[in-house]
Amino acid sequence: MKYERETRGQNFFDLDRNVQKILTSLNPMVASDWSVKLSEFGDWVGSELDEEAEYTDRFAPPVLDSYTRDGVLTNHIRLNPFWEKVEREVYRRGVIGHNYGASPAPFLLTFTMGYLISQSDVSLHCPVTMTGAVAYVLERFAPPAVRDRYLGELTRTDGLALTGGTWVTELHGGSDVGATTTVARAEGDHFRLTGLKWFTSNANGGLAIATARPEGAPDGTKGLGLYLVPTHLEDGTPNPMRIRRLKDKLGTRGVPTGEIDLENTWAVEIAPPPQGFKLMMEALEFSRIHNAMSAAGISRRAFLEAVSYMSHREAFGKPVFGFPMVRDELLNMLVRLEASCALSFSAAQSFDVAHVTELSDDDVSRAWMRMVTALAKYRTAEDANVLSRAAIEIIGGNAYTYDYVTPRLMRDAQVLTVWEGPANIQALEVLRMIGNRYPGFEALSENIGATTSETPELLSDISARIDGALVECNETVIHLRNAPADGPKYARKLMDRMAHTLAASLLLDEATRDLKNGDARKSLVAALYVRDHLAIPARRIVDEASQIGDDLFEALIGYEPVIASKISRQQIDGLIAA
Repeated sequence: MKYERETRGQNFFDLDRNVQKILTSLNPMVASDWSVKLSEFGDWVGSELDEEAEYTDRFAPPVLDSYTRDGVLTNHIRLNPFWEKVEREVYRRGVIGHNYGASPAPFLLTFTMGYLISQSDVSLHCPVTMTGAVAYVLERFAPPAVRDRYLGELTRTDGLALTGGTWVTELHGGSDVGATTTVARAEGDHFRLTGLKWFTSNANGGLAIATARPEGAPDGTKGLGLYLVPTHLEDGTPNPMRIRRLKDKLGTRGVPTGEIDLENTWAVEIAPPPQGFKLMMEALEFSRIHNAMSAAGISRRAFLEAVSYMSHREAFGKPVFGFPMVRDELLNMLVRLEASCALSFSAAQSFDVAHVTELSDDDVSRAWMRMVTALAKYRTAEDANVLSRAAIEIIGGNAYTYDYVTPRLMRDAQVLTVWEGPANIQALEVLRMIGNRYPGFEALSENIGATTSETPELLSDISARIDGALVECNETVIHLRNAPADGPKYARKLMDRMAHTLAASLLLDEATRDLKNGDARKSLVAALYVRDHLAIPARRIVDEASQIGDDLFEALIGYEPVIASKISRQQIDGLIAA
């Protein structure tokens, strides 16, 4: 594969051979029937959307006009015309609507569209994520009258769709949802909400879901209901609320994020206590998968920027692409990127499987979805930060300037560790899923075991390392089940080990499939990942066995097949042990 010097103007889907193969494996129907639409979308993302993202971030972020010139509260958020155009266009292209209607597409399709969006504009992916979450909750859990009235407003593809928000966070902090102070007062067939929502991205979207506590309801999460809050009433007048200010954020500057005082605000009930909190968690679970997709998208763009730049640069009279340290760093970026894609797309596929089942805590498919989502959300966010920083370093001083996309990638990547729960919250989710109540670890073990048990001889050492790491995780799970008080102490370390083990297993699964077609490229990627993250003892500094990675650098970095018959088990084993 030859990389062009400029990434803008490229088709971000057609260029991504790795994700094309992942889609073919996970859902051949999506890969075939939707390939043209994804290609058209990838072309739009790599050109018009990318131009808008730079313009909005640098020159025209949202501005709040709180009052008219006559002093009337207006809550008007001014968005630049370029942003308004692409925002209408992304919904017209079906990023929400494809999942609904007479022949709904798998959510894997629109999660993939989110992955592509984030390669250009995470700010746009944010409202897309929340709109999808609100639509999902309405379609699956809302009373029929509420669903029928509002769902179509979010799923229409004529360019006039409303967009969504998930209003959970309050002044005391986002993770302690049980401490919600917003009050819901019944008034006939609707409710009135009063309280402060502290972090409301897409503040002017049109339809938000919000947690609130009905009068007389108990404390904690069991006392929370879930409510749908339109920004405007049926007669077109604004719903009573006041946007205090827009947040001045490190990144995602294109999406308006506000502090909103709900002041006797009109709302309809989606679910009363104790179901309200549970359904909001359904929305956040959906959003966490998009978060992982967003992180993988940033990692992909960071890698693309680095490899495109370096493949066209000369220094000291030689092509930089041939320098050993440059090659090593690009390979490190590539391996992390492909692990992130494996995790995020596995989480996306798990959502489609769980979506067709009834809502049940002990259902294996839902336990697997919650487990893989927590691991993917954590690991991909970490790696997006690593790769966005690495892109700046490998390109050099130019990448530190806003002539390049890299500063925005780095700023935007940081929010992905925070959105929908930081690492500690994901670790607590993992603790829940490995407890005696849920079959989360059993689902993980079954998934990994199914992969390692079918490993070809060439990859047997990779399989053995993964099985060894899984044994280590299992021993820790047994300990924590017997000593739950130790959970908070070891949960994050366990989550990190589990995430690396799962990522290695998913790469191994991809490698096994490719070997059947005589291609060992992914085998080398899996071996490099295991070497870096599951090797025991720790990787040595002097690494002669990894010469194979340098010898096959062009094939790895260019997504070209590697003839399997030319790779020996001794080479694979030596690479892992290096």
